[in-house]
Amino acid sequence: MEIKITFPGGEKVNAEVNSRIIPTDQPIEGGGDGSAPSPFDYFLASLGTCAGIYVLSFCQQRQIDTGGLALTQRMEFETAADGKKRLARVSLDIDLPAGFPEKYRNAIVTTAGLCSVKKVLMNPPEFVINARMP
Repeated sequence: MEIKITFPGGEKVNAEVNSRIIPTDQPIEGGGDGSAPSPFDYFLASLGTCAGIYVLSFCQQRQIDTGGLALTQRMEFETAADGKKRLARVSLDIDLPAGFPEKYRNAIVTTAGLCSVKKVLMNPPEFVINARMP
């Protein structure tokens, strides 16, 4: 798999994935136009949306009405010894739809934890960065 990163101007950085453009920008206070989420915002959103597709599929496979189904993600940050903020905790609350079967309550929590983005964080990959000359 390959993702092409381009720089369309200002503080914008785009990623091209499977012929789709994912635009990013920095917030105004970070020197950008605030025209798109920042890369870190996308990273955080990928955690909740990944868990969300697992939760949605769980309900759909069991023909459970998804009206009112939602996830709320909260991030907690702490200040490290070097004074920089770091992401310390990510919490997900699953708002179950009315009539959700009690017998599936624990199972849907377990299912949300199967998120592949979370799994990558739990077992991070090796990063290799090279600078190539034309």
